[in-house]
Amino acid sequence: MQMNAIDTFLAIARDGSFHAAAEALNVTQTTVSARIRVLEEELSISLFDRGPGGTQLTASGRQFRPYAEQMQRTWAFLKSGGAAPLQDRLSLRLGAQLSMWDAMLVDLVIWLEEQKGKLPFILNYDHALNMGEAVTQQLLDLAIVTEAPHGTRLQVEDLPPEELILVSDQLLDLAGPQMGQNLPLFINLDFGRHYDRQVQEVIPKGSRQHIVLGNAGMALRYLHKRGGMGFFPRSMVAEALQDGRLQPVAGVAPMWLDCKALYHSGSPILSQIEEALQGLRSLRCP
Repeated sequence: MQMNAIDTFLAIARDGSFHAAAEALNVTQTTVSARIRVLEEELSISLFDRGPGGTQLTASGRQFRPYAEQMQRTWAFLKSGGAAPLQDRLSLRLGAQLSMWDAMLVDLVIWLEEQKGKLPFILNYDHALNMGEAVTQQLLDLAIVTEAPHGTRLQVEDLPPEELILVSDQLLDLAGPQMGQNLPLFINLDFGRHYDRQVQEVIPKGSRQHIVLGNAGMALRYLHKRGGMGFFPRSMVAEALQDGRLQPVAGVAPMWLDCKALYHSGSPILSQIEEALQGLRSLRCP
């Protein structure tokens, strides 16, 4: 698979037509068509639907796009000299399924730098990426997930689960008489199927007015600015609970989400992955 084909695919996805992509890349439209044809043959999928309304990504094309973007970023990094051997760096690519773990990845980088004198060179921030497939296809070396994929040869290490508590900017009791009446806006998050099931059990039926945000940091900022309630990691809201800006919602037990490390046991940099796992254990069990 050639990078010019990846660049061409992303240009079409961005600009909406083969013609516009050809102009942006300064090549002929015939060249654009040929690159996409070769890419589709290599992947054994159709990437685009072309019609009177323009060029649209197929379902397979939409699924492939985050992987293509990751490859483009990695290639740009390598071309810029990032592949040069550096004694104080690990060639690790790390990712997290849920946005609430972005901070943990940053903490892991700092831990590796302080304890090992080394620093991973890529932190993935694309939570739309299928982490299991990304590790399997070696786009990532280590991923933090809450739901491990089935039917793969990937190694899964269980880490301490994440505790989420329901918090609000006002005093609430979901076990009290106000249950289901005049409840504030519920700030929902994309934390997986297990989270969704628990939310359905907790938030009273008929009172589920909510806004869905994909990023935990954005959601917490929204809660502080707009008000409402939402489930957040205890570590993320500890300071706001202590100073009274947020209140724990009474009548609701904490929610627990699994936390797992996912990696390939046959990775050529397994020793570096094991160092990162050591850091994760230390961070999750202080």
